[in-house]
Amino acid sequence: MCGRYTLITDIRKIAESFGVEPALNAAPRYNIAPTQDIVAILKNGNAHLTTLRWGLIPSWAKDESIGSRMINARAETLAEKPSFKNLLRRHRCLIVADGFYEWKTEGRGKAPMYITLADEQPFAFAGLWDLWKSPEGPEIQSCTIITTEPNELMASIHNRMPAILRPGAYEDWLNPQLRDEQVLTHWLSPYPAELMKARPVSKLVNNPKNDSAAILA
Repeated sequence: MCGRYTLITDIRKIAESFGVEPALNAAPRYNIAPTQDIVAILKNGNAHLTTLRWGLIPSWAKDESIGSRMINARAETLAEKPSFKNLLRRHRCLIVADGFYEWKTEGRGKAPMYITLADEQPFAFAGLWDLWKSPEGPEIQSCTIITTEPNELMASIHNRMPAILRPGAYEDWLNPQLRDEQVLTHWLSPYPAELMKARPVSKLVNNPKNDSAAILA
């Protein structure tokens, strides 16, 4: 699964990397957790930065509490599950990150590991989003991070990893006219291990209330 990640890159560099306008204020985040607002890219007309709540609340949900249980979606079953099938065809997004955490079993405990691209550049998780309307009136745009099988690097840490998209897939992933499930799921294979790296970090990350550079020490 993917349950914690970072976005510490300056938002102007993010905008430049993804070819969008920097029309969003976002402070560096060292410990992004489910149910929080996160930076994403949608395409309604032009691709643009926006914020979504992490934890998918499907449009048909009776209340928003379901979101805390839908932070991830398995790539292998997206086209089968009613919760995700229509979103795969119509509501895809890029979830912007520059690293993520996973916990590696060591003896009787678990050690937090920080995983980035080898060049430490920002990247995009493949995501799905939906719009939920509360009976009381408020609307919430929320999302889930797609996960896939681990590559060789991640297999020594965990049995799943987030689906990281290659830059060449961004345009297709955001294209609302592209609805071919085979084409879309092709992009969700494990990211090449040789283009990633991992290192241990502080156990401060275990508490989502901690959100500072000390985590990466």
